Amino acid sequence: MDEVKGWAGVLATLLSIGSIVYTWLTATGRANGAKLDEHGAALADHDRRIQAVEVELKHLPTKEDVAEVKLAISELNGRLGRIEESGQGTSRAVRRIEEYLLKERG
Repeated sequence: MDEVKGWAGVLATLLSIGSIVYTWLTATGRANGAKLDEHGAALADHDRRIQAVEVELKHLPTKEDVAEVKLAISELNGRLGRIEESGQGTSRAVRRIEEYLLKERG
């Protein structure tokens, strides 16, 4: 019976040492697991943000679109210049007619 008590004491000691080692090893694993979960959440957040940027980029004009707009604006500026010249000519003609009418009346 004493022999069983001796082995039981040794077994209990080994079990307690084993549980201490197991607890120590799994504690660092749990901390690492929590860190991995944090990093996973951060990666998911970055993925959502990147997807939102990609969706917005699809709607932006391309280099060719901007070049076409610049060309159209240049054409409009040319037309506007011709309209301005025509308006100035009309303005001079109206001024001459007005001066003539004022001379004839007075």
